[in-house]
Amino acid sequence: MTLMQKEIFEEPKALQACLEYNEAELKRLAETLKKSDICNVYIAARGTSDHAGIYGKYLIESMVGVPVGLAAASAITLYGGKINFKNQLVIGISQSGAAADVLEVIKMAKASGAVTLTITNTLGSPLAEAADFHLYCNAGLESSVAATKTFTTQLYLMAHLAAVWAADKKFLADLKTVPEKLEKFFERNDEIADLVKRYRFMNENFYLSRGICWALALEAALKIQETNYVRARAYPISDFHHGPFAMIEEGTPVFLFVPGGPAAEDSKAMIEKLKNVGADILMVSDSDELLAEGTVSFKIPSTNGSDAMSAFYYAAFAQLFACNLTAVKGRNPDAPRGLNKVTITK
Repeated sequence: MTLMQKEIFEEPKALQACLEYNEAELKRLAETLKKSDICNVYIAARGTSDHAGIYGKYLIESMVGVPVGLAAASAITLYGGKINFKNQLVIGISQSGAAADVLEVIKMAKASGAVTLTITNTLGSPLAEAADFHLYCNAGLESSVAATKTFTTQLYLMAHLAAVWAADKKFLADLKTVPEKLEKFFERNDEIADLVKRYRFMNENFYLSRGICWALALEAALKIQETNYVRARAYPISDFHHGPFAMIEEGTPVFLFVPGGPAAEDSKAMIEKLKNVGADILMVSDSDELLAEGTVSFKIPSTNGSDAMSAFYYAAFAQLFACNLTAVKGRNPDAPRGLNKVTITK
């Protein structure tokens, strides 16, 4: 078993430990946010952590009603920009807690009167110590270069942040079921291992989704890039109707993450276009109607129309797909060429 696979299978316990560790801090954070006149949220992150931030953006905007922006940290670190973060919640996300550019954003935000929050998997790191609030992934040591359990715990913390801020008791209750449900989902790893054989010689592919789950398409593309060296790209379905669709020809592998929630109906036109040009469609969904449209398909558990909950299954599928594909391609997912576990950007 590779380290990557081992760490994926540790996710249910990591999520449970994450929630137990952070419940008190989440409550304290929610109380502060409700008392503060927060008019905007600003999220600074890179790579996998940025994808967790995009997931959080959709949840906060749709559940809390506060606009969320994604940081251009180099506006500060390279161009010397002085940003006024007053009346904002500024979030820095970094698994290592060592992201220098994210740290500069948090420092400037705190100096200008923002409420600051960091999410890391490293206690005592510069970012963990820099903000008003810190949420600890508590995922344990992650040795494989590809982030798996740290990403899923970041998703979990962003979901809890939105839920406690919005005082959404149902979503909070649903989130508590995720560790047990993922444990059962991982029992289907053999199905995914069988599915990836079809893509043994794949050198490029596209991931498409819409809304909340677009963040998971981005993460899936990154996972397969860094572990299998596949030239993968992710797009929102709404954007793919434009210029990018010209890249699709007969046999092009296109993976669709479309749960049977709010984005499903809007995705059907793209599915029809892909079928008309002969794309090789892998449909990942909980909707039998959508699954029937794929060249091949994989059914995720139903979440009763909650895209926010479906995200955890898409994360798990993407990680297991990439990890299993390395076995048939002869790659080592724990030590991808040219990559290190921690990357410092400024």
